Amino acid sequence: MKKIEAIVRHHKVEDVKEALVSLGLHGMTLTEVRGFGRQRGHTETYRGTEYRIDFVPKVKVEIVVSDEVLDKTVAALIAAAKTGQVGDGKIFVSDLAEVIRVRTGETGAAAI
Repeated sequence: MKKIEAIVRHHKVEDVKEALVSLGLHGMTLTEVRGFGRQRGHTETYRGTEYRIDFVPKVKVEIVVSDEVLDKTVAALIAAAKTGQVGDGKIFVSDLAEVIRVRTGETGAAAI
């Protein structure tokens, strides 16, 4: 099993969700996050004062998949989240030792 964490732009969340659902993946977690990288933030003006926003708001999508569908899932995430500009985000893939469904006690792939 693998845990995929994808950092994407806010306006791409619905596209990402649709891409994952089309693969038959229905469980995911979304978290509002802020960070910076090559995008480097931007400046805004509020009441005549200019100030710098260093941490850009993004959304983190977390999903757990079996090893068999990992490549298809990552390809779907890339296709759905990509705009071709700096700041499209990142995808992190980690090994997952165990998954346990709290309600039933199921473990492993049955708990996904």
